Amino acid sequence: MPHTPSSRVNLASVTIHQVDGQVPIALGPLDGRYRPAVAPLVDYLSEAALNRDRVHVEVEWLIHLTRKSVLPGTAPLTDVQEAALREIVSTFDGSAVSELAEIERVTVHDVKAVEYFIGSRLEGIGISRLKPLVHFGCTSEDINNLSYALGVKGAVEDIWLPAAESLVNQVKAMAEESRAVPMLSRTHGQPATPTTLGKELAVVAHRLARQLERIRRTEYLGKINGATGTFAAHVASVPRAEWQAVAREFVEGLGLTWNPLTTQIESHDWQAELYADVARFNRILHNFCTDVWSYISIGYFAQVPVAGATGSSTMPHKVNPIRFENAEANLEISCSLLDVLASTLVTSRWQRDLTDSSSQRNIGVAFGHSMLAISNVSKGLERLDVAESVLAADLDTNWEVLGEAVQMVMRAEAIAGTPGMEDPYERLKDLTRGQRVDAARMREFVLELGLSAEAEERLLALTPATYTGIAEHLVDHLR
Repeated sequence: MPHTPSSRVNLASVTIHQVDGQVPIALGPLDGRYRPAVAPLVDYLSEAALNRDRVHVEVEWLIHLTRKSVLPGTAPLTDVQEAALREIVSTFDGSAVSELAEIERVTVHDVKAVEYFIGSRLEGIGISRLKPLVHFGCTSEDINNLSYALGVKGAVEDIWLPAAESLVNQVKAMAEESRAVPMLSRTHGQPATPTTLGKELAVVAHRLARQLERIRRTEYLGKINGATGTFAAHVASVPRAEWQAVAREFVEGLGLTWNPLTTQIESHDWQAELYADVARFNRILHNFCTDVWSYISIGYFAQVPVAGATGSSTMPHKVNPIRFENAEANLEISCSLLDVLASTLVTSRWQRDLTDSSSQRNIGVAFGHSMLAISNVSKGLERLDVAESVLAADLDTNWEVLGEAVQMVMRAEAIAGTPGMEDPYERLKDLTRGQRVDAARMREFVLELGLSAEAEERLLALTPATYTGIAEHLVDHLR
């Protein structure tokens, strides 16, 4: 019976229902297919983590003001009271997230919901009279900038950096293991002066490690100075307090760097700097992925099949380099988001606009795609074997790459006074350019040159596999 349009399912009428009690159906891949690779970031860069950090900042600000007796009529809390306040943070869970959501439905303001959430618990701690001290002198951005800084700092230092460092160490170990394995270079895609596989891997590891060092030195800035950064409400309400000192001690007590000069918002320059460094790490890693993919395609690396895995749905012989292809795509997505964040966050109209609020909600997505890529590269490298016989065969069919060595020896001989060493480059160009030269022809050419005995012996002993200079020893720079 012929297929007619009327027999087709109307997809618009098919709703995918969420089953009660099950994990929510994810719109994006990071919360669906790839959740296991990025799950650790949830504790730092999710909406729930942001709210937990907001509660943390508000609680610590309340404790800080009372410990310092900044406001007349306040005194330090008891240890039990401080512990009870901090328990609001340590017990922050799914039910707290739901409660905050209910409050926000009324306030239509996320930070105000946090203020009310904390205020509702003060009576149980015996300090209900301090409810006016919750969020005292603060604009929402005072809480948000510190919360984001804490979340990003934790995500980078506790999750992303260890994963990136582990990958770099993996590449370093591969470089060490293959430091002496000779490999034909390809500059502009053409056979060039040989190197070693280990040295080329060491270049990548060194580049990535430099970016990690920059990221480790990141300053995570924060401020708590009111609606336009002037401490106006603070001074109007408590004129005798040393508000700059109070603010600085508080911000630094959170483990952040105090920013003394801001508008309503902390300027986010540190975020732009960090995201540029992470994006640069991503791009170097992306370059590595494309190189490894290419080496696999010419047989330099053999992929170890995973038992039971399917390489192609129709070609059973294939083992596809999918880990590196997946990493490429995720690195590109991560870089795109990081670039947008870095360019958007440093700009704000006059003393404040809200573009940063929407932008920053995607920080976790940017780091998530980078984390996923790092995981895939690591898993891909674990399944690689170096095909030394293929590398050796490639070298042996490209004796013309010794042309560089021969003409440089001729130049040195000319300087030393050996006759007949004129036009070395041109003579080697005529011999080698655009044509293959085998071992016999190269040695015949060397014997015809009239070199000194020592130079001739040195060149006759040289092969493409031994023409690697000190490549093997350059790997030592990774130590």
